[in-house]
Amino acid sequence: MPHDSPRLSAQADHTPSLDAMLADLEELVTCESYSADHAALARSAQVVAAQGRRLLGASPRTLVVEGVTHVQWTFGMPRILLLGHHDTVWPTGSIRTHPWSVEQGVARGPGVFDMKAGLVQMFHALASLPSLDGLCVLVTGDEEIGSGTSRALIEDVARQCSATFVLEPSAPGGALKTSRKGTSLYEITVHGRAAHSGLEPEKGVNAATELAHQLLALQGVADTVSAATGPGTTVTPTVMRAGTTSNTVPARAELSVDVRVPSPAAQEEVDRLIRALEPQLPGARLEIGGGPNRPPLDRDASRELFALAAGQAARLGLDPLLQMAVGGASDGNFTAGVGCPTLDGLGAVGDGAHADHEHVITAHMPDRTRLLAQLVGALR
Repeated sequence: MPHDSPRLSAQADHTPSLDAMLADLEELVTCESYSADHAALARSAQVVAAQGRRLLGASPRTLVVEGVTHVQWTFGMPRILLLGHHDTVWPTGSIRTHPWSVEQGVARGPGVFDMKAGLVQMFHALASLPSLDGLCVLVTGDEEIGSGTSRALIEDVARQCSATFVLEPSAPGGALKTSRKGTSLYEITVHGRAAHSGLEPEKGVNAATELAHQLLALQGVADTVSAATGPGTTVTPTVMRAGTTSNTVPARAELSVDVRVPSPAAQEEVDRLIRALEPQLPGARLEIGGGPNRPPLDRDASRELFALAAGQAARLGLDPLLQMAVGGASDGNFTAGVGCPTLDGLGAVGDGAHADHEHVITAHMPDRTRLLAQLVGALR
């Protein structure tokens, strides 16, 4: 049920306090939330809910879908969606090798940049508003693995709204992300036939060798699609597995494929070509799973909101805003895909998402918080 819109008298005079935001950020980062660890996600969702309850003045709705925990606040009839995620790519225990720290204006820790600092900035921005009427805040728990349990929820809310602000981290230099490639994810399984590799290898069908043929075939898919629909498509084999023992012809091999596309036409053509792959070895069989995941986020979906953001930044005396097209996808692809104007990359300024050098430049946090508050206020 929607929450009543609170009059945030206690927070009406709230201004971004870097110390307060860093305290909240430490709490989020040190509560690990690896996407595949549902227990960790549940603990993280409790921390997210508590911070939101304190700063927004209302308790959220907690949704558990197939073990994944999402957190949602709805104030009145939603017209603006503020979207983020609390899961990270960092396996549980990474806090020991990548501890939380703030040194010389740089905050580090698992998920600090992607995207826990964005959640902190969002909560503190909304805490400065006198009313939250018309807002929906959605923090999902599976963005990093394709949003399988949250996509329907995201799209349902976005269809009701006239704008979505995504608190994913910024592009280099603090640029907002006004265009994103779409993504497709495939699992190719090769079925062969086992045999003793020393006594009678000729009786086997080597799934690993067949997989090598498919790797070579995939190299040409991106070139074919780019020639047909325009440049920018990438088809990247990632995780491979084959075989059971060193003296057995592999009966099974598996390959994960990551695809990035600049247009719906490219996404459709890649799908057609991958599903048309044929085995090259007699007796081998291919099984192809997966498919398109996120549609591309076209620049037109961000054009008006970026212009608004640039104007609000100027009013606040901030540096001119930059915009950038990026290859990575986010849940903003879903909101734009259902027709909701979407502006992405409003979160932290820093670098190193998913990498050892992941970090946030803390001096930018108050200004990004002020900008988001100003943006939300300008649309209400």
